[in-house]
Amino acid sequence: MARKKIENLSFEESLSELETIVKDLELGDLNLEESMSLFERGLHLSQHNQEKLQGAEQQINILLEKNGKAQLSSFITDENDSRD
Repeated sequence: MARKKIENLSFEESLSELETIVKDLELGDLNLEESMSLFERGLHLSQHNQEKLQGAEQQINILLEKNGKAQLSSFITDENDSRD
């Protein structure tokens, strides 16, 4: 099956493929060339996802500014609380 070009993948598709790549690499059953090829694709998928997230963050900031609520507050999680 031919893989889609990374730029045509949604965030979710890209993340799913990246998870599959990580699992395949962790198994260690691939030869060096296959591992390097998957690792390279994984890097590109990761970069693609980072760009998608940055774009979403920018859209959120624009929407907040339009609504007069440009101040973002910290997002508190259980993980943050346990570090204090």
